[in-house]
Amino acid sequence: MRVLTIGGGGRESAAVDAFHRAGSDIYAVMKNSNPGIIEKAKKYLLTDEKNIAEICRFAKENIIELAFVGPEAPLEAGLVDALEEEGVPCASPTRAAARIETSKSFMRELVRKHKVDGNLEYAAFDNPADTETYLKKVDHEIVVKPVGLTGGKGVKVQGEHIHTMKDIMGYVNEIFENNIGGAGVIIEEKAVGEEFTQMAFCDGKTVAPMPLVQDHKRAYEGDVGPNTGGMGSYSDADHLLPFVGVEDRRKALDIMKQIVSAMSEEGCPYRGVMYGQFMLTKSGPKIIEINARFGDPEAMNVLPILEDNFEKICWDMAKGTLSGAVRFAKKATVCKYVVPRGYGTKPEAGHRISVDMEGVKRSGAEAFYSNVDMRDGVLVTGTSRAVGVVGIDDSLEGADWNCETALSFVESDAIFVRHDIGTRDLIQRRVDHMREILGK
Repeated sequence: MRVLTIGGGGRESAAVDAFHRAGSDIYAVMKNSNPGIIEKAKKYLLTDEKNIAEICRFAKENIIELAFVGPEAPLEAGLVDALEEEGVPCASPTRAAARIETSKSFMRELVRKHKVDGNLEYAAFDNPADTETYLKKVDHEIVVKPVGLTGGKGVKVQGEHIHTMKDIMGYVNEIFENNIGGAGVIIEEKAVGEEFTQMAFCDGKTVAPMPLVQDHKRAYEGDVGPNTGGMGSYSDADHLLPFVGVEDRRKALDIMKQIVSAMSEEGCPYRGVMYGQFMLTKSGPKIIEINARFGDPEAMNVLPILEDNFEKICWDMAKGTLSGAVRFAKKATVCKYVVPRGYGTKPEAGHRISVDMEGVKRSGAEAFYSNVDMRDGVLVTGTSRAVGVVGIDDSLEGADWNCETALSFVESDAIFVRHDIGTRDLIQRRVDHMREILGK
């Protein structure tokens, strides 16, 4: 099948790799020259991923039969709607359906209206004065978020990033003054527990789950430093997590099924990958966010161990013919992102970087290029995450070992890595934290 992929990051690299394994003819659109995608594409176009007219022209010229959109920005811009108007089926949500991510207030209101489980107390505002009035009445700790998209970096949590009312209102005013995320601010109840990610393939009615993954947002080892788009993630061989059991996973999946059903009732059926970010609390899973695409880096944990044909899965999502189960190998994965020096505060771009892909593969790992670019024949870093390295093995310890071994085949003088992701010590801290919350 002639498949169009949109996006040039690590998440899209993993998707392109999965399409390539499925035998697809890949036509790629991206804003950066990602060598991993270029190597597997029959043809590619370098342009802004929100350049709808140019992308539709490219799709029409190349007689595209199926499209897959990786990043959230072109979803918000209505790329899927435009491609479908051109007769191209899409394994990604329409602009209306993507509001589940692009508008945090839409998601919370949908969940409240349809009495979906796992909601948190919240209130959305379009000005600082009303926000402050509300905050003065709140008797619990809160989380401040811009309503719209911020690339995973806009959330500030009371007790971690902000502490006093002065801190909170300082950030609220910053959001409005700088139009961060657009549209306004949402104040949510702070959920206490451990976060986990449940992703699923959806066709408007059926929800087929992927293995659970845990992401790590903080820039530095020990879970300190600024929030980032994600420094790395891990998944276990049983497709659960050491602190998330079968029943809690079932509850999270039930929440996602309720959301898919609610969206169909609202007239915007959800087709594509859905990313459920949950906090496991004393009273079960609570919804932190719902995203309208694969997580990045989480896509790099699950797609390399996908056993079923990715092209067929995407076709079934687009056409509403998805079966209820998708097979993944019983393998553990540990993904660690190689990022430019200064990432999270003042990232340094333009430094040379090289990856010995054969060495990575010999290590029992995969590597996926992300925010890199070719300049005059030289691969250089951008301002965001450069290369995702994923160790794969029967156990988490083995996957971590393979990942660390593979990282030695990535060379640059201006990069760093969070080496503690996926380690026994850090995972045990998660388990102990959850036991403390549950009183065990």
